[in-house]
Amino acid sequence: MFLGEYEYSLDQKGRVAIPAKFRGGFKAGLVLARGFEKCIRVFPLNEWTKTAEKLIALPITETGSRRLNRSLFSSAFSLELDGQGRVLLPQPLRDYAEIREAVVIAGLYSVLEIWSREHWDTEKDLMAGSMEQIPVGTI
Repeated sequence: MFLGEYEYSLDQKGRVAIPAKFRGGFKAGLVLARGFEKCIRVFPLNEWTKTAEKLIALPITETGSRRLNRSLFSSAFSLELDGQGRVLLPQPLRDYAEIREAVVIAGLYSVLEIWSREHWDTEKDLMAGSMEQIPVGTI
C-alpha cells in the first residue's frame, strides 16, 4: 500500500530514489509509463499486468481505446531498482512530465506517481479546489 508524498531530487544520471518503505513492492520489477496528467506512473510488475490486461480487453473498434493503448504501452518502460533503491527515469518520460530536478513521489495505494515539484503544486491546488465536487456515492 503506497501512501504519502515524498520529495526527492534527480541525480546527474536521471535517477530518483524510491522511498525505502516502498522498495519491497518493486522486488519483481516495475513499469514506468505516462500518467494522465504531466506525471510518470510507477507500477509494481503485478499491478502493471492487471492494468495491461484491462487495457487489451478494451474494444479495438473504438478509437479512444486504441489511442489509450498506444499512449500507455508505447510510453512504458520495464525497469528494476538499482542496489540503492533508485530507478532511472527514461528521458522521454522526463520530457513528458517536465521533470528537471526536484520531484515529488505520491502514493496512490497500488501505484506511485512521480511529478515535477511545479506540476505537483499545481495539481494540489486543483485537488483542493475540487474535493467537494466528488460525488459521495463514488467513494
